[in-house]
Amino acid sequence: MPHPFEEFRAKRQAGNEKLLDTENLVTKRLMSLDKQAYKDAALPANIKELLALTASMVLRCNDCIDYHLETTVKMGYSREEIDEAIGIALLVGGSIVIPHARHAAESLDFLFTENQAQT
Repeated sequence: MPHPFEEFRAKRQAGNEKLLDTENLVTKRLMSLDKQAYKDAALPANIKELLALTASMVLRCNDCIDYHLETTVKMGYSREEIDEAIGIALLVGGSIVIPHARHAAESLDFLFTENQAQT
């Protein structure tokens, strides 16, 4: 049985393919803008990912949280660094963010275990 995070990856990829199978220029441009926004510029890409993770937690979007967690782990952030960003999200967002912090902790367990198995 696949782990819920693996199901998230598959669902996200399939959903993105369906979303981009359109002639709608607004959709295509917004998806492209999202990719462009996370490139190195005045702020490096890795800092932008931590900012996005924190914003995703405050906005309470578990899909967004998982996407940014996976990216931050791939970028080499430690568990402690990511936990600190989660702490900032809790501080800014308040107790309503706690369920999403629990979700993030479970996802991080999977991602760091997976990362160790690959090395």
